[in-house]
Amino acid sequence: MASAARKSARSASAETREQELELQVKQLQDDLKSITETLGKLTNDKVGEAREVASTELRHLKRKGEAMLSDAQDQAEEVEQQLKDSIRKKPLTAVATAAGIGFLFALLTRH
Repeated sequence: MASAARKSARSASAETREQELELQVKQLQDDLKSITETLGKLTNDKVGEAREVASTELRHLKRKGEAMLSDAQDQAEEVEQQLKDSIRKKPLTAVATAAGIGFLFALLTRH
């Protein structure tokens, strides 16, 4: 009888441990689900931040590119004006230069 009581006690103890283990597994599953949800939210937040930074950088680079284009156009206009002024001051030199450039261009395209 003592043996049967021990087996019964062991069986009850084993069932208690199984129930505790099942509760712990359930708690781990809940924790993992919570961690997954938190990581998903963090990832979405980081993606949003990255998009915002990229958008800001795009606007900055666009403004910088427009400024550089404007500067290049201004410089081209200055060179054009200088060239026009030079032609007005020395028309014969300008005609001779144009003829020389035309001659060189003709030589280059002939071959």
